[in-house]
Amino acid sequence: MDAFLDQFFNAEVMLRYLPDIIDGLWVTLGLALAVIVTGIALGLLLAFIRAFQVRGVNFLIILFIDLFRALPPLVIIIVGYFGLPYIGIQFSGFAISWICLSLVLAAFAEEIFWAGITSVHKGQWEAARSTGLSFSETLGYVVIPQAIRMTIPPLTNRTIAITKNTALASVVAVQEMLTVAQTSLAYAANTSPLTLAAIGYLLVFFPLVLLSRWIETRFAWKR
Repeated sequence: MDAFLDQFFNAEVMLRYLPDIIDGLWVTLGLALAVIVTGIALGLLLAFIRAFQVRGVNFLIILFIDLFRALPPLVIIIVGYFGLPYIGIQFSGFAISWICLSLVLAAFAEEIFWAGITSVHKGQWEAARSTGLSFSETLGYVVIPQAIRMTIPPLTNRTIAITKNTALASVVAVQEMLTVAQTSLAYAANTSPLTLAAIGYLLVFFPLVLLSRWIETRFAWKR
């Protein structure tokens, strides 16, 4: 037991590397928030565009969705970081991680929003159009608000699952918590920095889980 505590909960090592882990925590938090905002906004925009049923545009949207839902996020990040420079496009590790994870979240979010849009009863569309609202106004003011409320549970679950992949940014040298913890572990020859990182991830994502639970309870669709 003493050996376990010394290896995973060494107070001296934790205090020594705590400032570095906190710096990584802020990077992880910033990346997670950026992915959530961008991914959900892009997914909603794509679902809105898809509702107009323009064949060529819808084909491209569906292709995008199927591609980013099928590929593992790690593969997308690696290809983006190491592959894009060959065609003259280069981003920092943070930017690539943000863009790639946002695209993955957008693909899943679009499908969730689209399922919500198609589940709105046809009578809602007809009633709104009968009042003089255009198709765009009906979609924006009547249909999408209902669709969002119906899709809150699956959307929040998928959002949490994808944003936890911020740890994958470590493979492209982003100084987030996992990268910092692994470097600290190498210097200290002790796994206590990883324990700090685990606590940090709990501090970031456990409140997000609680917030999602509150949102589901407060705003989810009730019949």
